[in-house]
Formats: sequence, C-alpha cells, structure tokens
Amino acid sequence: MLRRIRRSVATTDLVKHFLQATEAAAVAASAWRGLGDRKAADGAAVEAMREVFDSVPFDGRVAIGEGERDDAPMLWIGEPLGSLQGVAHAPSIDIAVDPLECTNHVALNLPNAMAVLAAAPRGSLLHAPDCYMDKIAGPAALAGEVSLEADTSYNVEAAAAALAKSPSQLRVVVMDRPRHEQLIRELKQHDVDIVLIGDGDIAAALNAP
Repeated sequence: MLRRIRRSVATTDLVKHFLQATEAAAVAASAWRGLGDRKAADGAAVEAMREVFDSVPFDGRVAIGEGERDDAPMLWIGEPLGSLQGVAHAPSIDIAVDPLECTNHVALNLPNAMAVLAAAPRGSLLHAPDCYMDKIAGPAALAGEVSLEADTSYNVEAAAAALAKSPSQLRVVVMDRPRHEQLIRELKQHDVDIVLIGDGDIAAALNAP
C-alpha cells in the first residue's frame, strides 16, 4: 500500500512511526483500565497518538476520524498530521484512525479495545464524515458471495452455500443497537446463531474465522 509514496523518506521509516503511534495510544489508554472514565481513556490515546504524529516526517491528513457524533476527544477529519506539512516532495498520506476503539471496554477493564490506524497515499481513502456505515466481515470464502447491496435473506443463503453449512450453523455477530433491530429480526427468521455485542466491532471482524 505504501510503495507508491515518494522515497524522500523511506517507507519503512513511516511504517515504524505508524506502529509507534498506535503503540503510544494503546499504552496511554491502558493507564485508565477499570477506572470507569472512557472519555479520559480516549483523550489519553488521542493526545499520545497526536504527539507521535507531530514528529513524523510526512505530510499527513486525517481522512477518517472519530468524535463528531458524541463530542469525544478526537483526531478530527481533515486535521493535518506530520512535521512536513506543505513541504515539496514530502510523502503525502491519508490516515484513517481511531486512537481508542472500544472505549467502554477500557473503562470497564474488558478485552478487545485497541488503537486502530490505516494509511494510504493521498486520495486513496474515502474522505468520509463521522457516520454509521453498513459493514460485513467474514472468512475469505465469503468474498464476492455476500454484499452490502443485498438483503439479509440473500446474504444468509449465500453465506450458507459458500460455507457448505445450513443457516442454523451460521454465527453472526451484530452490535446491539436500536438501528440494528430490523436486521436482528430478519436474522432470527433464518434461525442463525446471533451473538450481540455492546462494543468492539473491529475485534469481532478480526475474529471472524
């Protein structure tokens, strides 16, 4: 993904800095485990990540960030990052970031919280507002078989066929939110095994077999 970046700064150096940014955010947030203050944990992660980014030799920009919906601490969409803002031939990078995914789990000392970051050459990432999006994650066998454009019945049947299972053998993880009530009702009609989670959809996606 980073091979197209101009080589004024080694790609490996940028990767190293990106790893440092997520590590710093995770370590800062960990100091708030079990203390019941999710915004303080989020704020610690944001500031730690921002501090690392301030010294990274690139011309960065937040393309996808967090915080507008709930007035949480954030790296805001459009925020410039890096120490080479406006410098000719500096690596021009877009960042999708959540310094602390699953803030409630840190506050309650539960698993699956993490610092999340994706980076790509400028213009390669969707420049999206802070909004809810439909998402599907699953095993590789489902690639090209299920679709966000399809209805629930189609996706259940397609997933079952691709995995050589019956619908009742499928386990579907869904965030327990009012906006998903219709989806949950439709899944129940197909007798799939539904696992409702309060937070942690990235961890759930990563854990899909």
